[in-house]
Amino acid sequence: MSKFPKLTTERLILSKVSSNDIPKIVEYAGNERVAETTLNIPHPYEEKDAIFWINSANQGFKNKTQFTFGIRLKTTNEFIGGIGIKVNDRFQRGALGYWIAEQFWNKGYTTEAVGAMLDFGFKELNLNKIYATHLVENVASGKVMIKNRMIKEGELKDHTKKGDSFRSVIQYRLTKEEFENIK
Repeated sequence: MSKFPKLTTERLILSKVSSNDIPKIVEYAGNERVAETTLNIPHPYEEKDAIFWINSANQGFKNKTQFTFGIRLKTTNEFIGGIGIKVNDRFQRGALGYWIAEQFWNKGYTTEAVGAMLDFGFKELNLNKIYATHLVENVASGKVMIKNRMIKEGELKDHTKKGDSFRSVIQYRLTKEEFENIK
């Protein structure tokens, strides 16, 4: 895959993030409520953080270790969040992560984007397993995984650290066989 893919769903386009997205990335990821619900978004979130994220996405695509997409509304092409898979080739698995701007919460956009990424991961990247974790407090993220028929594997107590606090996460998975059985 030499050209960055573009995925479409009923209401969304998932495409490459670019420097044109920086103002919206900073605005949306800079929302403290968004940062609270994710592991990897710092608060405050600044332009340098957006530049780092875009550069990391570009390098990951070049190395085929990470596929990071901007989530966009199909009707306006407006950037509303990010989603990606970090690939572990040795084990043919991917770690799925995502975030969306607060004003787009509870509209089904994240569920739709995750569905497209699962499709991409199994069909295009030929992964055997895709997993995702969410902070225990972020119940909405767990619902997104459940709606995409992902299977809860368990709670990982004090598994990660954000700021000065150890945080527990819940992990969900889908294997290629499970994915094929639900399609």
